[in-house]
Amino acid sequence: MRTIATEHWTDSLRRAAFVIGSSLVAFVAARNTVTDLAQRFWGASGDFWQSTFDNAYSFFGGTDASASLWGSIVITMTVYWSLNLLLILLDTFNWPEFLMRYKVQPDKNAPVDRRQLAKAIALVLFNQTVVGIPFSLLAYQAFRLRGGVFHGELPTLQWVILEIGVCVLAEEVFFYYSHRLLHHPSIYKHIHKIHHEWTAPIGIISLYAHPIEHVLSNLLPPCVGPLIMGSHLGTVWVWFCLALISTSIAHCGYHFPLLPSPEAHDFHHLKFVNNFGVLGVLDSLHGTDRLFRASKAYQRHFLLLSLVPVRDLHPDDEKAGDKRRQAEAAK
Repeated sequence: MRTIATEHWTDSLRRAAFVIGSSLVAFVAARNTVTDLAQRFWGASGDFWQSTFDNAYSFFGGTDASASLWGSIVITMTVYWSLNLLLILLDTFNWPEFLMRYKVQPDKNAPVDRRQLAKAIALVLFNQTVVGIPFSLLAYQAFRLRGGVFHGELPTLQWVILEIGVCVLAEEVFFYYSHRLLHHPSIYKHIHKIHHEWTAPIGIISLYAHPIEHVLSNLLPPCVGPLIMGSHLGTVWVWFCLALISTSIAHCGYHFPLLPSPEAHDFHHLKFVNNFGVLGVLDSLHGTDRLFRASKAYQRHFLLLSLVPVRDLHPDDEKAGDKRRQAEAAK
């Protein structure tokens, strides 16, 4: 048993080192090629991006406090609901029908229960306003004390990419451990159980949570990276929007072509165990992905580059074998 655990830790560390090392090599290699070309575009269109940010800053009050508060609220809610209204229409009317081929759990939410949907929408709006606005006020004070930049010249593209990378890693760490904490038996039934009412999630369930969980796992982790870096408000807006798009896709219940795979988090909702993180690095390190790796969902967990649904590429024809592998992984 000790040998197996040691091998798992070694394998996890090796994979983590590979991910980090590959990222560094790719960053260095791309710095003078792709990044340089992108920076030229960024610089050539710099007046556009700068004027867009300056106009938004003025529109949301023209002060650091008002732009940070109302700009963050309005921009993130606009991005979130623009994406999720499309997903809600798909879940409600199952149209366009050809997109239903990409459902992760085809026998669930087809169509979605409208009462449950209305309940979810109400709680999400509560979290975004009643909880989100006071949190944004506190976040502004934290960013201000940290020395965050709220107006003026936007950072270079290279610096934005670096900051986004730090934000992604910080979110993985703080989301993973806060999420595992919420699964503790003494906490789960009082707080996190609300989020897990949906064993087959849809997009808006990404923010369907107890207010305490919303603060602990949905709001705090994305803020850690910008606080570490003292980010420009423009970078913060970009990062918050990316984080919302990412979590909406992870919960959407559809494995669409060219979009990140939702299989890992969908499995978490289905089984209530495994896959507590965002990237999967800490799940691999702590062994909280063993059942997932032994499942059919893991075989489908990849970026789909064709129009053929992953359920057709890896059909449910080996359920007995899946159960056997899961039983062995649970030992």
